[in-house]
Amino acid sequence: MNRSSSKPRPAVPFLPEKRIEDEAALLLAEYAEKHGPVSVPPIPVDEIIELHLELAFELADLQQMFQLPDVHGALWVNERRVGVDQSLDPSLYPQKLGRFRYTLAHEGAHWRLHRPYYLKDPNQGLLVAYAGKPAYICRSSDKSPAEWQADFFAANLLMPRQMVYAEWQAWRGDVQPVALDDFRSAEVARTNGCTDEELMEDFCRPLALKFEVSPMAMRIRLEQLALMTREKVNLLF
Repeated sequence: MNRSSSKPRPAVPFLPEKRIEDEAALLLAEYAEKHGPVSVPPIPVDEIIELHLELAFELADLQQMFQLPDVHGALWVNERRVGVDQSLDPSLYPQKLGRFRYTLAHEGAHWRLHRPYYLKDPNQGLLVAYAGKPAYICRSSDKSPAEWQADFFAANLLMPRQMVYAEWQAWRGDVQPVALDDFRSAEVARTNGCTDEELMEDFCRPLALKFEVSPMAMRIRLEQLALMTREKVNLLF
């Protein structure tokens, strides 16, 4: 995701993947302590945003508001408010449910990871005055460090490592990785002309539906966890 704003965004420090994963796990643990554990998917990201983080939420025409074609969400730090573009409204566009939930998680990630960079004085907790402008306008085209961190946090929040392993084992019968070649030949007649990514996303669609994320998000997460690979891995025992 990307953002456009009249004020420059503060630079964020490098965060290793383990730190981001731990932060997402901590948020889930905090939610579980107050509202009960989440042991099976889908993760209640809307409740995490509104009940636990106490952020106001609204659907709005953000693309019109900011005159940008690929805006998915925005975060107003001062106002403790999250906006999601109305084009992702799952009540009108059920096929966008995964993108909607991921955008909520992404904005929650900015709140957890990046809001300190909008404080005048962290010791006093005074927020920078942005005259109603959001701290983050998040777009699909942005690959900046802050957006990558928010995306990785969102993936870990919506698809926690151990939950994915458990659901993969329940689905597949074990936790062995699946390589593209393992299912390409069986799918070739139905998916002729598809890219490797499209084949992988079609394969993992049942798991994506269970976690209520897009097939693309699930495919990327499974590749991160080495449960799906582009090439067969030779395991030596």
